[in-house]
Amino acid sequence: MSFFPNTSSKAFQARRAALSRRFDKPALFSAGADVSRNYPANTHPFRQTSHMAYFVGRIQPGAALLLSGGKTTLFVDPPDRDDALWHGPRPSLDQVKQEKGVDEVRPLAEVAAVLRSLGGRVATIPTQDATSAAWLSTVLERSVAPGTGAMLEGDDADLADAIIATRMAHDEAAVAQLRAAGEASSAAHVAGMRATLRAKTESEVCAAITHELYRRDMADAYGPIVTVHGEVLHSHSHAGDLSPGELLLCDVGGETPEGWASDITRTWPTSGKFSATQRAIYEVVLEAQLAAIDRVRPGASYRSVHEIAKRKIVEGLVGLGIFRGSVDGLLERGAAAIFFPHGVGHLLGLDVHDMEDLGDRAGYAPGRRRSEAFGDRYLRLDRDLVPGMAVTIEPGFYQVPGILADEALMGPLGSDLDRAVLARYADVRGIRIEDDVLVTDGDPDVLTRACPKKVAEVESAIAG
Repeated sequence: MSFFPNTSSKAFQARRAALSRRFDKPALFSAGADVSRNYPANTHPFRQTSHMAYFVGRIQPGAALLLSGGKTTLFVDPPDRDDALWHGPRPSLDQVKQEKGVDEVRPLAEVAAVLRSLGGRVATIPTQDATSAAWLSTVLERSVAPGTGAMLEGDDADLADAIIATRMAHDEAAVAQLRAAGEASSAAHVAGMRATLRAKTESEVCAAITHELYRRDMADAYGPIVTVHGEVLHSHSHAGDLSPGELLLCDVGGETPEGWASDITRTWPTSGKFSATQRAIYEVVLEAQLAAIDRVRPGASYRSVHEIAKRKIVEGLVGLGIFRGSVDGLLERGAAAIFFPHGVGHLLGLDVHDMEDLGDRAGYAPGRRRSEAFGDRYLRLDRDLVPGMAVTIEPGFYQVPGILADEALMGPLGSDLDRAVLARYADVRGIRIEDDVLVTDGDPDVLTRACPKKVAEVESAIAG
């Protein structure tokens, strides 16, 4: 039984054709290499590079794709006689050609000779693993350092820009993958909610969530965050105990077999019911998230989505008496970043932070730069939204001791932060609410809408 649609070879052909219209020079892509954990035969699960996944789909380690002169050539290792024993039978080169819909499939060992026959520079995108980067350096006869997508020059930079333009708005096949990933990951979060009352540790809830993902043939799109220390934004330890009266922040998303990601965060009470103070802050974050989602429309800048979330957070905290003064004045003095010190989200696609191997070249439109202000400088995306883009919307509230003790950040607020009122909310370490949202021609399409987030819905899911 398959939970996910299979992208057709025609869809991959259309993607390659779209790239070739934007970049008509030779380009070579590497699928990446197996990476060993501690000895050569014990490797991490292989996951091909996302650009290769976009233009070809699932492929074996070490494979390469050459686009040149309107022709698509795929290079792979031919089947080995030992494969049937250790890995099961592998397709022949001819079978790979038919499956992938490419013009030609050749042995991987022939890459260097084919590139030399082209008689000029071939563009590429660096991989993250050093083994593949070294291989690219050898076959291209020039230095290709790993993980330097933000520092590209010449044809490599032009290729990156063409890829960004091709991948920024998702086609129908990609949307189908993202929708399936969102639905499956939503079900996984519900499984975590239902496991909470009988769980004694963070790891038990994490296991319930990931079990639902794995049984649907999904991998983790990123390291699961399941923690009662929600004030630690990327806490990957699951060793903590669950005590009554705490909030559990779960940021977990699955990845489809083709590599498409979901990214969901929900925060819920370990005892099954929000306290009055927890509920009050939760409602502030939820209102900010709903307002930000409503802004996800064609032509809106993503920075404006971020600014709406900031404003709603500050308005809500003023309403609770945690902040005093005018909202505009508080925002000017950096009040939002005290409790919401990150960007409202990011691109979503074949990576949970889509195309971030290309750095701000992908996330920021030409002429736009990251802010230098605390909090705002962590905004990963500043582009105008267009139909087909997928983004996350994930405002939060966190009581981070290091921020609250930092005079450089707190000084401008003076007595307009009422610490006595804030102390009443000591049972709220961190809350984040995150959904995956597709930009359409009209209303935003929340791909993770099946995951409960209203207070009553969350409490009901926990109760089972």
